[in-house]
Amino acid sequence: MRAVIFGGGATGKRVAQVLLSASFFDCIKVCETSSTRRRELLHVFKPYIYKSGFVVDSSCDIPDDTDVVVVATPVGTQMDIARAAVQTGANVVTTTSEIIETRNLLASDQEAQYKKVSLIVGAGFMPGLTCLLARMCASEFDIVDEIHVAKAGTGGPACAQQHHRALSSSTIDWRDGRWTRRMGASGRELCWFPEPVAGLDCYRGAMPDALLLVPEFPGVARVTARVAATRRDRFTRWLPMMRRPHVEGLVGAVRVEVRGRRDGQRLIAVLGASHTPAVGAGIVAACTAMHILKYQVALGAQGLAGIEGGLKLLHAIAKQGLRPERFEGASTFA
Repeated sequence: MRAVIFGGGATGKRVAQVLLSASFFDCIKVCETSSTRRRELLHVFKPYIYKSGFVVDSSCDIPDDTDVVVVATPVGTQMDIARAAVQTGANVVTTTSEIIETRNLLASDQEAQYKKVSLIVGAGFMPGLTCLLARMCASEFDIVDEIHVAKAGTGGPACAQQHHRALSSSTIDWRDGRWTRRMGASGRELCWFPEPVAGLDCYRGAMPDALLLVPEFPGVARVTARVAATRRDRFTRWLPMMRRPHVEGLVGAVRVEVRGRRDGQRLIAVLGASHTPAVGAGIVAACTAMHILKYQVALGAQGLAGIEGGLKLLHAIAKQGLRPERFEGASTFA
């Protein structure tokens, strides 16, 4: 088995660590154009160089015998890489969290089916883990009415910049059978995340979760996505970032709330998870790459909410230290 990872940043580094520890691939190549990052990767993975088929290279070529490509480059750059990988006949796992890029990747469904490969869209912390948690929650209901996802924290510098843009861009919500655009950084809601993050004010953000969730839950009435933000984040969202982001971020979390009906009762289920976002995204992407090769999931483009064997994938992710937590409780709203 051969894997190619594009991007040697915080997320790409974690993808490589998980794949190497699993001993699932005979050859793993990391493509990174930055010489500084290549030196860092060579230092971190020095014990694996040339001993475990691990290579760090500036070349962006995808060998013809590649089984899976994991794209962990900044958002906005993943579409071209994914299409090139599909053309070579390799399965693809992307980590994008940008609306336009997600829509374009999903539109490559027929191309991926023609090439008989799987193209997984948004296999990160959010979207990605949130899609799997939504599917897990939904299994407890007869009918799913609403899905609300939220995220706190950012990964590497590129993730922090995307979070900043998400607050200043228009968002898309699914409401009563149609798409609705809303202003970013609006609709404040106090969301409770797993410890140590706890309660934070969250606002609408330009996240693509609704694009990935709505097709997988026919009849769902509402799907929204929010991100945690401070007052300074909201007031400075139209300006360039005021300070340098953390290299790999601090501890973050995701939260998924599903509302629906079971046995005639209206209930609510909430799942969440906390971890460093870049590490969490890397774990999800790496486990997804191995999952699609082990279980030969459906061909074409899709998010993780519709992937076959989603529960097995969630168990694999939990074994890597990214464990879901449940919020207990029931709703009696009308």
